Amino acid sequence: MSPSLPIRRVVLYKHGVGYFERRGTVEGRETLHLDFKARDMNDVLKSMTVLDLSGGSVSSVSYDSTRPLEQRLQDITLRIPESGSLTALLGQVKGARVRVRVGTEQLVEGVIVGLDSMPVAEGDTAVERPYLTLLVGAALRGFDLLEVAELTFLDDAVRADLEFYLSTMLSSYKKDSKRVSVLTAGEGKRELFVSYVLEAPVWKTSYRMLLEEGKPPVLQGWAVVDNTGDEDWEQVELTLMAGLPVSFVHDLYNPRYLRRPVVEVRTEAAVAPVIPEEGFGAVREMAAEPEAVVAPMAASAPVAAPMMRAMSTGGLPRREAQERSAAVQTVTKEVGELFEYRVQHPVTVRRNQSALVPILHRPFEGRRVLLYNRATREKNPLACLELRNTTGLTLEGGPVTVTEGDTYVGEAMLDTMKPEDRRLVPYAVELGFVVSVEDRSEEGPVRRAMVSHGVLTVEFMMMRRTHYHLRNKAKRAQILFLEHPRTEGWRLDQVGAPDETTDHYWRFTRGLAAGGSETFTVTESSGRQRTYLLANTGLDEVSFFLSSGFIDERVARSLREIISLRERVARRSEEVRQRTEERAQLFKDQERIRANIESLKSGTPQRELVARFVTKLNEQEDRLEGIARELERLSQEQREAQEEVNRQIQRLAFSTEPGKP
Repeated sequence: MSPSLPIRRVVLYKHGVGYFERRGTVEGRETLHLDFKARDMNDVLKSMTVLDLSGGSVSSVSYDSTRPLEQRLQDITLRIPESGSLTALLGQVKGARVRVRVGTEQLVEGVIVGLDSMPVAEGDTAVERPYLTLLVGAALRGFDLLEVAELTFLDDAVRADLEFYLSTMLSSYKKDSKRVSVLTAGEGKRELFVSYVLEAPVWKTSYRMLLEEGKPPVLQGWAVVDNTGDEDWEQVELTLMAGLPVSFVHDLYNPRYLRRPVVEVRTEAAVAPVIPEEGFGAVREMAAEPEAVVAPMAASAPVAAPMMRAMSTGGLPRREAQERSAAVQTVTKEVGELFEYRVQHPVTVRRNQSALVPILHRPFEGRRVLLYNRATREKNPLACLELRNTTGLTLEGGPVTVTEGDTYVGEAMLDTMKPEDRRLVPYAVELGFVVSVEDRSEEGPVRRAMVSHGVLTVEFMMMRRTHYHLRNKAKRAQILFLEHPRTEGWRLDQVGAPDETTDHYWRFTRGLAAGGSETFTVTESSGRQRTYLLANTGLDEVSFFLSSGFIDERVARSLREIISLRERVARRSEEVRQRTEERAQLFKDQERIRANIESLKSGTPQRELVARFVTKLNEQEDRLEGIARELERLSQEQREAQEEVNRQIQRLAFSTEPGKP
């Protein structure tokens, strides 16, 4: 029978693994068997440590392969059917040495010759009974198999095959189970230690927060642990680790093969020696795969934590009852980058069950405040606890249930907190405090105006004012933390520095007496820029630029000249359009006249009409020549005027700062 090696210590982490320690005793050359789920084998092979703590040694650690059952059993010839197992087995081991005890006779040693069925008279009928034939010395002896009280195999090979067959069949009953066997060697009873890391559910935290007038708040913490394994945790030492160490899955369980080259014997005739060509450049060395380096965990002395006795709470106030009921016995300490909660009393968690384990019960520094965030709730702030972690412990994130006196008042979520960290923990909506918000935006004074490359650029300030109208309808004074969004490109203006700054908010602190009200204004400013293309400005815009101080009289005069030149360009463009339309109409008329000439027949009246049409065509041709000369002149004047506009625009340069005295 395999020795028992129960779980004695469990360490759960926040990144989905658990560390397990087993301790037990072995004797002589006993073999220890441990069963794991197939999906856990990679973690087991990567992390298992086996130590003989009493001077013995560990010969080897073997485990079930990934081969199917039939392939694993093909190395042995034994097969045991579902029925008739004894007779079937003895029939397969002819020649094996055995020791048998038949009835009350002395033990008999011999070699199995065979198994036969012989009729035996029982009353009026004959019954077939199995007889085992043994070679004892030089004699053959038969024994009624039903009268054999004990049979021992003396051949080590047969016994080993039988044990292998039975253990393999046993491990196959659980499709997802794999057996790991630890072979030990030594004298007498010895203590064996086995540890490994497996995938495990993440432990969770849940908090209770007790508020009471005139007394410091109390924080009680519970850990939620889940045992999803196939074995009970009986009186184990439980440790909970906060932090995120590096962990990964690496396939060590499945066999890994490398494709090897196939080399065949060559039968061709001998050939001349091959001289390899010379290589150029440095030979690159093959980089060895780095080995995993595990830093030893620094040992540190446990830090004492207060212990509380569990006692009857009959007739006690709720706060005192809560303090006395949760017998928190937890030792905490820093372990490198991690934080450890070690439960001092043994913990029992049955297989496929979960448990709540108390890990914290301490007062902390805190006060009631209000937190207003418009995006969360526009009309009312949230009732909060301004919590400062004076417990000296690292608090993992989790839900918080808040009670005040004997009354449940709300729930909250707590982020991970290091010692001395400060958090606002909202747990309810404060309906006795009302907030209304009014937004206004306006353009501020112009800071700078600049003319360059035909563009007028005006830089000015955009002002944004948010008015928070606060009203405290409660009968007690309130402290309000007001969160105003931080927007990229905007800065605070005309208001004092915020009391706090977060990643996305400015936080201001306001105090209001009972029944008091206040209007708090947050003013922000942001630089803006507006551009005007001078080539498209008109006289009204020039007057606006001049009156606004964007330009001076010299630039205004130049712009008026530019506008006059643009008007000339526009007039020439209109004339070009008119001449082009006139020419198109003349071409159209000429086509009509030519068509009429071709349609006329011979005769005196027709000749007179043709001469008239020809005269008309000559006049139109003269006009077309005149239009061509006019278009050439107008286009030239248009180009010259436009070039002058462009030159004057490019020459313009000016800069002013109207907002400065």
